[in-house]
Amino acid sequence: MSTAQLSRPVPRAAGTGKRQAARTGANVARYAAVTLVALLFLLPFYIMVKTAVSPAADIASRTFVLWPSDPDWSSFSRVLDDPTFPRAMLNTAVMAVVLTGGQIVLAAMAGYAMARIPNRAAGPLFSATIVVLLIPAATTFLPNFLIVAKLGWVDSLRGLVVPGLFSAFNVFLFRQFFLNFPKELEEAGRLDGLGYFGVFRRIVVPNTLAFASALTVLGFVGSWNAFLWPLVVAGGGSGAVTVQVYLSSFLTAQTFDYSGLFAAALLSLVPVLLVFLVLQRWLVRGVAETGMGGG
Repeated sequence: MSTAQLSRPVPRAAGTGKRQAARTGANVARYAAVTLVALLFLLPFYIMVKTAVSPAADIASRTFVLWPSDPDWSSFSRVLDDPTFPRAMLNTAVMAVVLTGGQIVLAAMAGYAMARIPNRAAGPLFSATIVVLLIPAATTFLPNFLIVAKLGWVDSLRGLVVPGLFSAFNVFLFRQFFLNFPKELEEAGRLDGLGYFGVFRRIVVPNTLAFASALTVLGFVGSWNAFLWPLVVAGGGSGAVTVQVYLSSFLTAQTFDYSGLFAAALLSLVPVLLVFLVLQRWLVRGVAETGMGGG
């Protein structure tokens, strides 16, 4: 074969260039759509920051401005200097951590007992759990408050945490998860002499971290954003005030402090964002394993 034949370019298959151009156009459209959706999700944060640093005249003005000409950052220092704000942040953090942790631990044990430990009460208890899920949460506020008031837990962290430690929704999800858990792993543990609790602690729990982390993120966000029950339990005092109750104090019948409200809201988002960033990998895995995303 001659040198001229070796250096001759190989002709491309017909339509390859068109397919590559179509693939590139599809990728560009996909990234453009994702960018647009991301901007839409970031729009509320932009409005919060803009309102927090805007003077009262700009907030009340009908003329839209992309960014205030003279930003006022004093609302952040005013919130941080308020002694009620750090107390509310601490109360909310304690409530969210203890409540979420307690819900996960109790729900995991209850779900495992219903799914894996043979007993006559498993069926009736699961039916009762479904019934609890069907009861509107608002209808339990008055009985729970009467019990909390009788125990003297009004305006205390115990009144915030204890009534919500049982989560029927988490029990239901854990039971469904453990029904599909590989029995071979549990049988291997029993061959090593482990009982039900030993199998649960040493084998089941380490293989449930992704699912439990997904529920932890959802539970922590829900506990952090809880408003109605903390408002009822706080009883107008400051001993059990939470962030959401504190935020409501910026809006009264006489005054509307929007800059302070949005500044405090931005500061209160920091712990939630940190928890999400730390556990986001486990959240995606947990949703994928359980099918909570609808896939």
